[in-house]
Amino acid sequence: MWLKKNGMGNVVRRESVGGGCINKSERLHLDSGMTVFLKQNSAAPVDMFQAEAIGLQALAARNAIKIPDVIRAEQDFLLIEDLGQGSTSYSFWKSLGESLAKLHSETIPQFGFSMDNYCGSTSQENTITDDGFEFFANYRILKLASSAFHRNLLERQDLTALESIAANLSQLIPPQDAVLIHGDLWSGNIHCAESGDAALIDPAVYWGWAEAELAMTDLFGGFSNQFYESYESNSNIAKDWRERIPLYNLYHLLNHLLLFGPSYLTPIRNITRKYT
Repeated sequence: MWLKKNGMGNVVRRESVGGGCINKSERLHLDSGMTVFLKQNSAAPVDMFQAEAIGLQALAARNAIKIPDVIRAEQDFLLIEDLGQGSTSYSFWKSLGESLAKLHSETIPQFGFSMDNYCGSTSQENTITDDGFEFFANYRILKLASSAFHRNLLERQDLTALESIAANLSQLIPPQDAVLIHGDLWSGNIHCAESGDAALIDPAVYWGWAEAELAMTDLFGGFSNQFYESYESNSNIAKDWRERIPLYNLYHLLNHLLLFGPSYLTPIRNITRKYT
């Protein structure tokens, strides 16, 4: 395999790592004594792992939070640094809040990213756009809503309601600068390294709204209160950001509707009823 051919040694043990539903993940133990982390998917889109690697490198370049080093990205696998596995503590969540606030502290003049990538296995379009409302409307709500409608996962009235929300985002969300965000920040993509440090994995990066990043953390149960307190005290995020959580999470709910089916339709409809 690639490791042996490139002088990193032979694999002496493979340790399956759970948590993902798209790729096969393993910790590889090498005869050199080191370990590396391998993600594999023979059916992955041709650029999926390369896009993930570029996302990890973009996050790492900010020097704000621990990110695993990329060793190699190919069409069917991604090989990255193994950070080991530690245990979370009070300081873990406090540190994560501080680090994420630091990541979001550097603003960027445009929305989007240098390339399209993936959120889960869904293609994520990142066309560079000057206007954040236009970007979120076109490439986060309407693109996925259209796909769901054409796959008969949404009815016409659902699509109409989502189009209405997209057209009125500037009345529902305050203007915000773009920052580099992880893009898929739920608990499964937060890793506690063996050192005890918080690390980010499995990104879907783009230059977007920090509020949208924070909203995603709330979608599947939320993070520790220490995280939110730490983030808020180390950033300029609006005090009422939580009021807009449902609007931002329409994107991720639509994505889950596409990936996992009709069980996500009810929460989408609850949000559209609130805002239309």
